[in-house]
Amino acid sequence: MTYRRAAIPALAGGLLLAAVLWWAGASAAALHLPGSSRVLGIDTASELEHWLAPWSYDPPGADGADSAVDGGGYAVGAGDSGRYLSLYQTAIQIRFGAVFAFFVLGALLLVRRLPPLRGRVWAALLAVWAWGLVAGMLARAVSAPWLIAGQGHGSYRFLPQIASVIASGAQVLVVAALLAAAVTVLLARVTVKGAGPLPQAVVPARAARLAATVGTSLIAVSLVVLSYHPVAAAIQEASTASGLLSDPGDLLRLWLLLGAWAGPEGGSIGDWLLNRVPDVVLLAVVWGALRRLPGLLTRVTVPAMAVGAICATVLGLLASQLLQVLMEAADSGAPWGAPRLLAALGSGVPAALTWGLVAGVAAAATLRVVTDRTGRTEDA
Repeated sequence: MTYRRAAIPALAGGLLLAAVLWWAGASAAALHLPGSSRVLGIDTASELEHWLAPWSYDPPGADGADSAVDGGGYAVGAGDSGRYLSLYQTAIQIRFGAVFAFFVLGALLLVRRLPPLRGRVWAALLAVWAWGLVAGMLARAVSAPWLIAGQGHGSYRFLPQIASVIASGAQVLVVAALLAAAVTVLLARVTVKGAGPLPQAVVPARAARLAATVGTSLIAVSLVVLSYHPVAAAIQEASTASGLLSDPGDLLRLWLLLGAWAGPEGGSIGDWLLNRVPDVVLLAVVWGALRRLPGLLTRVTVPAMAVGAICATVLGLLASQLLQVLMEAADSGAPWGAPRLLAALGSGVPAALTWGLVAGVAAAATLRVVTDRTGRTEDA
């Protein structure tokens, strides 16, 4: 599939993702209306406002209310409030531009190497959906310095603030990215018609299994080793030079840890094992995706394997988080709805990007080595 054919659905999906996020951010103001708390409930309205605020052009306190950031809001006549408001709006503009650009770049590669035909439709849909979450996270990371400066606290605990900004606003992306992925895949099914027969990589089963095992073992380094509470605490307490680069622990944990776990510590072994089931699901999803990915691609390349592994890790996270929510709901017996469900989804994407990239490159290298060795053996 040519880049020209793949560009149309990628651009359409990127525009839709940015438009949905913009609409969601603009809707945050409606939650301040008197009737919102009566219809939705105070807790639900407050939670929704917290999710939508990172995508809103109106910063906290812009209406004269108390700012969510210590030090006041953006009320008219409040000194340099105009400059801060301009910086904040610049940050949001960068955020929307970045989410469009990052989504288009990833979707372009996925649609070209994983066209939604011949049994690849669901794989393409899930991969583009996962990449939408990655694109949103990267957009928040790129715009974070401007956002922090616009809140007037650019010189105070800069790295922890970066981590907080990157981690916010992930819930709305779960829905927005799914809509964008659906449109991207539907348009790709149209544009791919008439493109002629599409090649499909032929990968030996043994090589695919070995590559999946190598990639999954690297994911397990984060999920099992680094996420163990004593190790995670050591990462949290890591220290560097003073000033803007001080207190990097929050940022390191955000980009390195896929989970968190500890030993039974006097509790029931059965309950402890049950709580580890979501971690097993994550690894199983990653292994299964990496096992099938080489055979679904039109051509096995390092970029395609890397992006595919990132998407597989994000999907594994979503599956494990959904299972965790269902287990907690069944255990508590309390009623729960969409806000509680979405609150648990979408976290951990920075670590999924880090380790998915490493796992994808390692899986691609393993495929290359094993395939070449198998070919030399057959020739001999």
